[in-house]
Amino acid sequence: MKPEPGVLWYVIGPSGAGKDSLLAYVRARLPASGRLVFAHRYITRPADAGGENHVALSLAEFEQREQSGCFALSWRRHGLAYGLGMEAALWLEQGLDVVVNGSRSALPLAARRFPGLRPIWIVASPAALAARLAGRGRESAEGVAQRLEDAAALTPPQGAAVLRNDGELAEAGERLLRLLSKDLGRPCP
Repeated sequence: MKPEPGVLWYVIGPSGAGKDSLLAYVRARLPASGRLVFAHRYITRPADAGGENHVALSLAEFEQREQSGCFALSWRRHGLAYGLGMEAALWLEQGLDVVVNGSRSALPLAARRFPGLRPIWIVASPAALAARLAGRGRESAEGVAQRLEDAAALTPPQGAAVLRNDGELAEAGERLLRLLSKDLGRPCP
């Protein structure tokens, strides 16, 4: 008997909202034997650029994999290419729930590809966003200003769970852990 498909938890929000930190917090606290797995992304960004644990690819490598059908989902944003590997689709088919750091711009495509997708919108105040963006040192002052302007124009997508991340990491991390854990009572496939 084929297991019931898993759920894709699609974590999105503006740059600096703390998505990577929250996902790392939750990942470190969930039991490894559960039904929830975290997908890494394939990104045309150096491995040592900071932030999330990802597979670093050159643009040529990325495009070769994209053309070969290695990605369940791919998109471009801020001069980089991002991909979610086909392994995530396989995990969902096997009944595992998958958490991915997604992209607002790719949400419509992701929702078509994964009909049971559940978006989680991470939000933070403009002051928190500005401090985090400046602190990570990946963008120029102009780049930070542009990202803050972009963030101000954003609204959570319909049906998204909204999680505010302005205070201590543990506070929002525990809320995200509870949200992702609520369906984990289902038996493992």
